[in-house]
Amino acid sequence: MPPLTGSETAECESNIVSDANVLAMTGGTDAPRHRHHHSGQNDAAAHIDIWVPADVTPHVREHEEGHRQISEFYYQSADKVAARVAANYIGKQVEISGDDLPAETNKALRQIASDITSEYSKELNPGPTAIHYDDLTDHTV
Repeated sequence: MPPLTGSETAECESNIVSDANVLAMTGGTDAPRHRHHHSGQNDAAAHIDIWVPADVTPHVREHEEGHRQISEFYYQSADKVAARVAANYIGKQVEISGDDLPAETNKALRQIASDITSEYSKELNPGPTAIHYDDLTDHTV
């Protein structure tokens, strides 16, 4: 069970993750330093765990189930969000240079994948809804 904060007695731990696969292809014929990349695939998955003590009240159990439902609602559109975010990167051109082009290419691709993940996380963020839900449902009882 993750650490609880404040007066929490249970926890719904939700992670809606995306796995962006980014590919690179050599472009142009004048120099190997010109490259472009595109995202090949962006898969979404939900990992939702509810942690409650054995003696939890029905109110708390119902409350944590509400958090699960919020996460599942957001997950329903996760693949569409992932596809929309990835679409912004398809065909994007990046110039790579340096003494070790394969290493520089890998570094650039890791950064692009990180950017995709960051943008996805910002767009698909159930956190504010979960906080509002806590405020509406007296989650401390």
